[in-house]
Amino acid sequence: MKRTAPLAPADGLIAIALAAAYVALLLATAGDLGYARDEGFYFFAANRYGAWFQALLEAPRAALRPEVVDAAWSVNHEHPGLIKSLFALSNLLLQKRLGLFAMEGTSYRFPAMALAGAGVALVYLWGTQARDRLAGASAAVLFAMLPRYFYHAHLACFDAPIVTVWAACAYAYWRSLRDGGALWPVLTGITFGLALDTKHNSWFLPIVCVAHAVALELRERIVARPEAAGAAPEDAPAAEPAPPRGSRRSVAALAAMATIGPLVFYVLWPWIWRDTLARLREYASFHLNHEYYNMEFLGRNHWTPPMPRAYAPLMTAATVPAVTLCLFVAGLCAAARERLVYPLARAAARLAPEGGRLAAARALAARLRPPPPDAGGTALLWFLAIAAVYGAWLSPSTPIFGGTKHWMTAYPFIALFAGAAFSAAVRRARVGLRALLVARRVPGAPRAVAGAAARGPLVPALLGAAVVAAPVAETLHAHPWALSAYTPLVGGAPGAASLGLNRTFWGYTTGAVVDYLNEHVPPRGTVYIHDTAGQAWDMLLRDGRLRKDIRGVGAVAGADFALYHHEKHMLGQAYQAWVAFGTTSPDHIAGLDGVPVILVYRNRAR
Repeated sequence: MKRTAPLAPADGLIAIALAAAYVALLLATAGDLGYARDEGFYFFAANRYGAWFQALLEAPRAALRPEVVDAAWSVNHEHPGLIKSLFALSNLLLQKRLGLFAMEGTSYRFPAMALAGAGVALVYLWGTQARDRLAGASAAVLFAMLPRYFYHAHLACFDAPIVTVWAACAYAYWRSLRDGGALWPVLTGITFGLALDTKHNSWFLPIVCVAHAVALELRERIVARPEAAGAAPEDAPAAEPAPPRGSRRSVAALAAMATIGPLVFYVLWPWIWRDTLARLREYASFHLNHEYYNMEFLGRNHWTPPMPRAYAPLMTAATVPAVTLCLFVAGLCAAARERLVYPLARAAARLAPEGGRLAAARALAARLRPPPPDAGGTALLWFLAIAAVYGAWLSPSTPIFGGTKHWMTAYPFIALFAGAAFSAAVRRARVGLRALLVARRVPGAPRAVAGAAARGPLVPALLGAAVVAAPVAETLHAHPWALSAYTPLVGGAPGAASLGLNRTFWGYTTGAVVDYLNEHVPPRGTVYIHDTAGQAWDMLLRDGRLRKDIRGVGAVAGADFALYHHEKHMLGQAYQAWVAFGTTSPDHIAGLDGVPVILVYRNRAR
């Protein structure tokens, strides 16, 4: 695989442009996206934290009293406080003081959007540094145009932020191995602390980094330094260039994760300032023993173990654009061939018995080109980041209620492999185009002209457009129904519905029927809001997306209208509306590609 020089100044500008463009797209598409259940809970928590921040400015000593800290930060303490603190500060500074957003809900969502943009920029920078600019750019676009990730990147939740912070910690660790010095290990520790204070997905990071460091040490001892096993025979193939001792450098990064990381975590989460160990045990127990929620998969409602082991791979195949998956597989296979075939051939040449097998093994090893030095163990780190995250779903006890969001931390690395494969495909296409132009003696295309045509922007532009067209189209078409969207591999949303894949959850699709409600609900009318959280409904009112006089209620009986967000285990809610309103026919249906997702029943008797 191609290796390039350090980042050029233009790469920083490109990264900023990608981040800004993505955030602008998220802001432009947020207006018709309803609020998810969890967002409602985090709005409430952010408001409590925001009030504490204001008290901290006005009367620091009083705000830091243990009972005052606990009163504020006990709210939603099953999740760390960093991202909710950003929601609160964004609302206080950008909305209430500066009035930057047309809708108040966007002020809570903005920090997650900004972090999602930073994640796209990070993928570009990492792909460019590890491979080349073309790999970085294609990886960034393929990552940004993942329909489910695009949806989560809008939300005032933790799922998009942890993807960015998780990748940032892995990147800092990689730079520690590649560049050495003190800066990057310190940044590894800081970003790990930020990840700990974002979401419990961060617990996988030490597993990945330790496994990577151990693998590098084994590689350097066993494969890359054959002289340790004794003098090589005269006809043995040339040794692979010995890389810098990346495994030694990893010790500094791992030490920083073990020391700086917990310190950052502690400082940024006031809830654990007191009774620290007991509260950390409570936090860990909540997630290690999380209650199970319902999720439909292949026509069956799963609530308690055993959960289907095929859930994560099948849902990935059904929701990630096919071209992204194909490029990922190609990139992974190319990396495996580059990093495994040559070392294994060398090992075989050393270990084969005397005779024909020894000669054959040495001949094979001699024909292979050694891979370029890679102190950071780049492809291995990317692979381990994917494997560790998906590995959790090998256990039948792992809950599946969150859909794809629980393994989204693997998506930047899937995109990086895909970008590397795209860059390699462009290089091969350029070589083929040049050979074709020369061989056919195209008029006006001597060798110099043919070479210039092959090296120009035409080939990557055409191939790039062909590659990103489907992901872009799928992502934009899915909005604002991304949790109902599936790829053509399973027949899109209609095919997925026929297969019995989950159509929606979190009650966010209320945002898709606000125009209907505003038009048809009578003055001071009532709407049963079903799966929409009360705080999420209230935000629609505060945003002005719903008429102020429309009242959300928690029971079907007596309501003027009833929402029903379709999930297999919630069919009883639809039956209640049938009985209460005396009809089985919804007054309004909204969904994706003809698939009903949210139904509105009307009480004609009222």
